[in-house]
Amino acid sequence: MVDAQRVVVLSDVHGVLPVLEAVLAEPDVAGADLVVVTGDHTAGPMPVETLDALTSLGDRIVLVRGNADREAVAIRSGADSAHPESLWAAHALREDQIAVLAGLPHPVTVDIAGFGPVLFCHGSPRDDDEVVLVDSPVPAWQNALSTVPDEVGTVACGHTHMPFVRLVDRRLVLNPGSVGMPYGRTGGAWALLDHGQVSLRHTEIDVDAVCARIIAESEYPDRAAWADEYVRSRNSDLDALTAFTPRVGNPSTA
Repeated sequence: MVDAQRVVVLSDVHGVLPVLEAVLAEPDVAGADLVVVTGDHTAGPMPVETLDALTSLGDRIVLVRGNADREAVAIRSGADSAHPESLWAAHALREDQIAVLAGLPHPVTVDIAGFGPVLFCHGSPRDDDEVVLVDSPVPAWQNALSTVPDEVGTVACGHTHMPFVRLVDRRLVLNPGSVGMPYGRTGGAWALLDHGQVSLRHTEIDVDAVCARIIAESEYPDRAAWADEYVRSRNSDLDALTAFTPRVGNPSTA
């Protein structure tokens, strides 16, 4: 990939267009050289509009495959899903959008000023559905990063919807959190990589207005309940940790 100076990292938009629009309107996002989205773009209430908004950024955006993106392609080929919003969203997408999701890479490496090569992934570099948490034990992190080339000193992931920055065996690892399905705090989470410095950012939203817009504009049958649970962040970070911790160290496809 081409060199970049200032890079914004988003993740887990999950078809929540109003929050994505609020994040994209942030001055530091609008002025960034590149926006990288580390997966799970459309599995939510406004999938068509969300993917159109992302791809409209043209050369300024890099989309990385997430497990839900891979699942959407499989659903269109006849697979089932335990998540009703994923089933609905996959069938709502246009054929050209399914083709976009089918062609997404995982992982992706971008050269960024002050960082050198930065690897962007969803779950982990080796598996888009692998769970690693900020406090995961050392062996889990070592295994998750086992495929990363020696020259990569920074890894950006997603999947768990909770932001963090930490060192792992001299590598900087960050998760920007989720734009569309945050755990523990309402609003859109994102990160800025700027000349060697990482900052976790947060975009405040009018929660009632976002929920009302989803109800008005989405055709997902359970959109009101979905918005109430996820836009209002009914699930706390502790709820998420309770759900995710048993999955640490058990990649789905590696």
